[in-house]
Amino acid sequence: MKLLVNITLSCLVACTFLSCHKQKEPINNIILLIGDGMGATQVFAGYTANKGQLALERAQFVGFSKTSAADNYITDSGAGGTAIATGSKTNNGAIAMDTAGKALSSILESAEQAGLATALVSTSAITHATPASFIAHNVSRYNYEDIAADFIGSGVDLFIGGGRNHFEKRADSINLSDKLRAEGYAIVYNLEDIAKAPERNTGCFIADEHPASMIDGRDDFLPKATNIALQRLSNNPNGFFVMIEGSQIDWGGHAQDIDYVIEEMLDFDQTVGYAFDFADTHPGTLVIVTADHETGGLSIIGGDISKGTVEGHFSTAHHTPVMVPVFTYGTGAEDFSGIYENTELYVKMMKALGLGE
Repeated sequence: MKLLVNITLSCLVACTFLSCHKQKEPINNIILLIGDGMGATQVFAGYTANKGQLALERAQFVGFSKTSAADNYITDSGAGGTAIATGSKTNNGAIAMDTAGKALSSILESAEQAGLATALVSTSAITHATPASFIAHNVSRYNYEDIAADFIGSGVDLFIGGGRNHFEKRADSINLSDKLRAEGYAIVYNLEDIAKAPERNTGCFIADEHPASMIDGRDDFLPKATNIALQRLSNNPNGFFVMIEGSQIDWGGHAQDIDYVIEEMLDFDQTVGYAFDFADTHPGTLVIVTADHETGGLSIIGGDISKGTVEGHFSTAHHTPVMVPVFTYGTGAEDFSGIYENTELYVKMMKALGLGE
């Protein structure tokens, strides 16, 4: 009897050990969605306006990110984007440059060097602060033409957004789209033409400057562009990294316009739903949904979920320093719960893709 008990205990210990040391499923793909200016209140405004339904509710784990810049309690999108893209705090206005003006390597650049497919998608100019932080290096987020020049030689597989003029109508008269074509890129000017382009590196400009807002008729560009990007990137057997930005949630906050915020929030949420669906059918995919900062100091002071009405109040036309949510779904989602600095998002993503030290 004693021998039987000892054998049973040994088996239990062995099973427990094996369970604890079971190899985690590898992460091949990361879909990073950034709702610029999206705090918890913007999320709930969208939830209320959509009568109690959001794709974000499918998230499996939730955390919070602290967003302050190196030189300011309140970050801008340059410093906020840089922290997420490179894992380093920097001064407001900088794009993937440290506080001493030294270039910082981004996760997109590391993924590209490791043979993963990469992409940027944005409802702003592709040279705007958040997407720029993943591909360019500049002391000022407003040096749009210099930022555009950093796309040359980057190797990024796909980019979709506005900003055509920063590439083709420049002060130096250089046509960067022609330079990209010389590197083998297909450069197109609407989503439909991406499908006609060869299976190679592609750039798509849908606006000379910034795309329109949802209220002004942008339609479902972001969900469509996201589906196109995911289909393209999934052809790479090594996996991929993509950053998708819902830029104009932020702009609605700056405008102190609750309807603007809600329309952009719901468009972004639809995009999140497509990313979650992709993860369901592609094992090894991690989806991260977060923000670079909150904009507007939005409070909800009234509303009706059954009617989809929201009454909001903005305390500022600028950014605020409050923590922003991090929603995760898919393989490795559990590693992103908790409260941490925005720089930890980079560390966690690099580790997830096996690119970290």
